[in-house]
Amino acid sequence: MAQLPILVAPDPRLLKKSEPVVAVDSEIQQLMADMLETMYKAPGIGLAAPQVGVLKRVIVLDIAPEGEAPAPLKMANPEIVWVSDDDASYNEGCLSVPEHYADVVRPAACRVRYLDEHNEVKELAAEGLLATCVQHEIDHLDGVLFIDHLTSLKRNIILRKLVKAKKLGAGVPA
Repeated sequence: MAQLPILVAPDPRLLKKSEPVVAVDSEIQQLMADMLETMYKAPGIGLAAPQVGVLKRVIVLDIAPEGEAPAPLKMANPEIVWVSDDDASYNEGCLSVPEHYADVVRPAACRVRYLDEHNEVKELAAEGLLATCVQHEIDHLDGVLFIDHLTSLKRNIILRKLVKAKKLGAGVPA
């Protein structure tokens, strides 16, 4: 396994739409493993392939609370097939938007169809934090960041701060 560099907004690669995975082969399995290692070390609870510069429809996540056994999920070609009518607000952050958080409203529950690490079609019913995380990571596959759900004023303030921090070399990864 290898730790991968995480792209930071406003990197234009984060705005591109990802290509579907033809099949979960050994190359995609390795990508999933590397993404999980990268996510855990960051630390984070979700990571999408575009965040590490790979434009493939692959996400990994693990919302297990600290101190509990890891419960990683690896998904290729995840697609939301149902969302609840009820919405929930969650204070989201992102490894590609370091040190910035904002409340984002999304469907409170969803159902996702995907290919697992063994190339088998699976479906997952998610609610609460898991639903938020899955939707957040799938957004990345379509070139959408959580800050795109904010007002343009809030989004622009965050992006200006990220550009300034990068120029100052304030420890923000390139």
